[in-house]
Amino acid sequence: MRVTEKAKQPLRILIALQYYLPHRTGYSLHVQRVAEALVERGHEVTVLTARHLLDLPRDETINGVRLVRLWAPIKVSRGMITPTFPIALWSLLRKADVVWVSTPMLETALSAVITKAVGKGFVATHHGDLVLPPGFVNRFIRWFTYQNYAIMARLADKIVGYSRDYADHSYYLQPFRDKVSIVYPPIKIPKPEPARVAELREMWQIEGGPIIGYAGRFVNEKRPDLLLKALDVIEEKHPNVRVVFAGEYDIKYEDTWERNQHLVKKHEDHLIFLGLLTSQQAMANFYATCDLIVLPSDTECFALVQVEAMLCGTPMVMTDTPGGRVPVTETGMGLIVPRGDAQAIAQAVIKILDNPEQYQKPYEDIYNTFNFEDTVRRYEKHMTRAAGFDYEE
Repeated sequence: MRVTEKAKQPLRILIALQYYLPHRTGYSLHVQRVAEALVERGHEVTVLTARHLLDLPRDETINGVRLVRLWAPIKVSRGMITPTFPIALWSLLRKADVVWVSTPMLETALSAVITKAVGKGFVATHHGDLVLPPGFVNRFIRWFTYQNYAIMARLADKIVGYSRDYADHSYYLQPFRDKVSIVYPPIKIPKPEPARVAELREMWQIEGGPIIGYAGRFVNEKRPDLLLKALDVIEEKHPNVRVVFAGEYDIKYEDTWERNQHLVKKHEDHLIFLGLLTSQQAMANFYATCDLIVLPSDTECFALVQVEAMLCGTPMVMTDTPGGRVPVTETGMGLIVPRGDAQAIAQAVIKILDNPEQYQKPYEDIYNTFNFEDTVRRYEKHMTRAAGFDYEE
């Protein structure tokens, strides 16, 4: 069979991952966007995932993508154990041409072994090396997860990495670099609504002061404490500054929120916690309302929110993490600071607030650099070839 840029014969794609809708993190949004775009291109897509909330249907279709959710009675750190996963995978594989798995995932190795045993194509996307807080149990989870990944990587037809920078530094990807293809994440964000943005600025500002945004979970690896510490310096120059956090903050699997309550209370008059925003339009309005976004992470393989913010006209302060620094270095729309340095974060924030026009780039430049259609086309190519079909560029 010959396949041109849009497949002449639809692929039957089975996607396996821990969390899908309505769970919303960067990696689940990544998979959702590609899955729905593949449906639009004529492919049949089924998602096999954990039923992470008991009130979710076991089988439903959302935006053309069939979801099969499995009983998940046991949670281990961020992961979920689904006892019926092997049976469900085996059953669905009979009607699939290729399997696409997202890692880290507890069933990574099992997925690869079963898929290759029945002679089907296998593609994996690595969404980031597993990083957990210190402790014996977490060390074991990290070791076990990597062993699962390594078995899968040896069997995979293709492994997708977010950026060359991350792949060159990832302890997961480095040993299998010959199998890794670099595909930027799928970035989609609606245009901000000017009236709503003006309304939010009026609500959030303190007497016309600047607004700093933080988009992400309040967890140890994201280092929100560094932004809170940076406020000691920022407030000297901008006493009316406001920091708005968009994302879950009272996370059950670690105690970062509790450990940093002294910082939250110290700056509480300058902080707003919105919680998780599930609407992409709400996120676009959030980005556009902020003067800049700060991501002070210790580790970050890319962070979709960076490009989303840039597409909404908002520059970034990003720590110097492999992969995480790519959007800023590719576009120049922000500043890179050393990891773990609250003083450097504060100075970068002040520098951008003093010269905002220096960090503004045309929308078209950002869009063309991180092109959604190109991302989907490259995923389609890898899945088509893994399924044993040709793909003509």
